[in-house]
Order: sequence, then structure tokens, then C-alpha cells
Amino acid sequence: MKVKIHTLFQYLLETTQANPEAMVGFSLAESPRLGDFLDDLDPDLALDWNNRDFSGLPELKEHVLRQAGLTDLCKPADVLITAGAAEANYLAIMQLLQPEDEIVIETPGWPQAEVLAKAIGAKIVKITRQESENWCLPLDQLADAITPRTRMIFLSNPNNPTGDVLAREELEQIVQMADRVGAWLLVDEVYAGLEWDGPRAPSIAGMYPRGITTGSVSKGLGLQGLRTGWIICPDAGLIRDAVILRENASEIMNIMGEVIAEIALRPERYAQAMAKARSEGQANLARMNDWVAAEEGLSWVSPRAGLIGLARLPEGIDSDPFARFLLADPYRTFLLPGSAYDQPNHIRLGVGGGAAVNLDEGLTRLSAGLRAARAAL
Repeated sequence: MKVKIHTLFQYLLETTQANPEAMVGFSLAESPRLGDFLDDLDPDLALDWNNRDFSGLPELKEHVLRQAGLTDLCKPADVLITAGAAEANYLAIMQLLQPEDEIVIETPGWPQAEVLAKAIGAKIVKITRQESENWCLPLDQLADAITPRTRMIFLSNPNNPTGDVLAREELEQIVQMADRVGAWLLVDEVYAGLEWDGPRAPSIAGMYPRGITTGSVSKGLGLQGLRTGWIICPDAGLIRDAVILRENASEIMNIMGEVIAEIALRPERYAQAMAKARSEGQANLARMNDWVAAEEGLSWVSPRAGLIGLARLPEGIDSDPFARFLLADPYRTFLLPGSAYDQPNHIRLGVGGGAAVNLDEGLTRLSAGLRAARAAL
């Protein structure tokens, strides 16, 4: 097995030393500082591990179920704390998928499942979200793609990177599709809780015995650096297999990540942090919508949830060279090309980061870069 680099990560690696002065496309809420947690930290805390549960701090697992709306549907034993949602997805996919199995994935979507499936030697079946359909998941195509050979369906809800949201009724239909062939249904829910025009969708782990919910504190809480996430699944065998694989990778979770995440997910604190993230995200989204509407040749389907979306570039501008052009003088502005999501005529725009990202300056520089690119056509 050899895991090959994906376009998204390759671009990040190649540009990490660029030192941009502005950013357009911030994908997480403004990050708290360590000092925000000091009053709740025990200075006598041992820094080995939690000494109580290999699957994570018991109180942290309770918080994870609560924020996902699963307290009455799942139990703490159904939760495994992981090194972010990325490790959660990795553990599930690597333990469940075998060579020649079929996995159904969405595009545009979070690319991790495709990278891992290729390394395993599984067959990848893609369902395409269309911009002309507001990036909605085509359920009829999904139904046609699922066969008795389908081992797993991998989705993100809210969708990463378009911000589309699957409602309860749609998830119920997908559960029926998966159940007909006994497929696992893995839904990455890292942007759950940041819905702009409707309620949070239910977590799939509470809807289906082979439903797998993954999430983290990275996006809505801005705590990406903690590398703390989770798997929730009512199948005890899957959780045990994930623990076994993790034991041979990252082993037990880092205690500081667990402890700070537990503080951040305490009900009152979590509610305040998410309210702040939603308020700042909505304000930035309104500014972004106005800016896109006024920008010649640019268009986008405004995300219904989450902190990122895909904007279509003017005709003739390719996202890869344009993103690199924008990183250079005089613009010094970072954004992610749509090629990272199989959309080379798009760029990723983001509304996260709060006031710290200086969104207005980034959009001003992006406008100037677009004018120069159009003039060069």
C-alpha cells in the first residue's frame, strides 16, 4: 500500500513558505488562545494519558454525544476520540475497506476517502454534485451507483467544500439505500452546527446501525491545532477495530488535546463559542456575497452551511496558475485553487477566521488580481 499525495495537500506543501499578507478562504472559526483555558486547567495534570479509558476521556465523550444530538441514541462506548476527523476517517476506511471493494464518494467533496481507497486498491465510484443544481447531492444517481459490491458510502454533511446540507429526509433515503446492500455509511460532520438557513441535520450514527459519524473541534471551535476529533458508531466491532489500528499509529490520544477539548465542549462554553462562530461567519458571508455579486465574471452558490464555498472564475482563467499568481507580489494573497476538488475553473472562498483574517483587504487584493488576469486574456 502506498498513499499518494492529493492535489490539495500538494498545493499546501508547495506554498507553505509563501508568507502571504492576506488570506481569502479561511476554513475555520477564529482560534482561541491557550490563555482562554488556563483557569480551567489543573497545573498538576499528568502528561502521560488520561489513565481511565483508551478510547478518550469519559466526560469528553459525553460532550461529543451531546453536541451531536446523540445522547439518547448512542452511548459513550460508541465514541472513540481520535487525532482529528482526519484520523477518524482514516481508521474507519482502513479497517472496513478491502481491495476490490466498492466505495461511493461525492465530488466535489473531501478528498481523503479517494486517496485512501486508491491506496487500498478499492474501486471508486463517484457521484457528481452539479453547480447548476446548487451543488445538491443527486440522490437518484447515488441510488444507481450503489450495488451489492458497495462496501462504503463516504459523504460530508455539511458538504466540504460547497456548503450544501443534506436534510433529515434525504439522509433517511440514503440510509435505506445503504441498508439494502449492507453498506457502511460514513458521514464527515466537521462543519455541523454552522448552518445558515436551517437546522443542524441529524448525525448518521443515530440513524443507522452501520452509520459512522466523524467530527472534530477544528472548524466551528477553531481548535485545529489540538488535533482532537472523534468517531461515533453503534457497531462495537468497528470501534474496537479502530482502537486496534490507532494503537499501531498514533496510539492513545494526547492528554492536552483531550483536556482542552473537554473544556471547550462543556455545554455553556460550547454554546457561546458556536454562537460567536456563527455570528462572525454570517457577517463575513454577507460581505462575501456582496463582493461576489459586484465582481465582474465571478459567481458562486452561496454556502448554506460551513465556512467555505466554491466560486466560478471568469471564462479563460484557470485556478492553479491564478492562485500562484495571486501569491506573488504585489498581491501576496492566499487562496486554494478549485483543482483541489476537481473543479479547475473555481477557487475556494472562505468566511472563517473572524476579524483576524482581514477579509476586506484580501478581497481588495483578489479583485485587483482578477482584473489583471482578465486583462491578460
